[in-house]
Amino acid sequence: MTDQETECPVETTLSLIGDKWKVLIIGELLAGMKRFGELHRTIPRISQKMLTQQLRQMEKDGLVNRKVYAEVPPRVEYALTELGRSLKPILHAMAKWGSNYKKGKKG
Repeated sequence: MTDQETECPVETTLSLIGDKWKVLIIGELLAGMKRFGELHRTIPRISQKMLTQQLRQMEKDGLVNRKVYAEVPPRVEYALTELGRSLKPILHAMAKWGSNYKKGKKG
């Protein structure tokens, strides 16, 4: 989140998830824990660098947990926190709205 706190709740939400990559990452993690490579494959247009940056920011913001296993090669898994999972109805509403918008544009 930005250093400047805001009183507007919508602005707060947008500062946390108002990026297309974060919304797509959350959408993938709603299905359950995923490894970095799995996320990268399911979101093909995101670069590894961008995925890393987004996951780090989401971890810092308390939306994602990162679990590192002491194995060779290292295994890292990502999962939504309870706070991250609480975004499910918001993403569902966005998907429904987008679907309705696409239907309306065709007709």
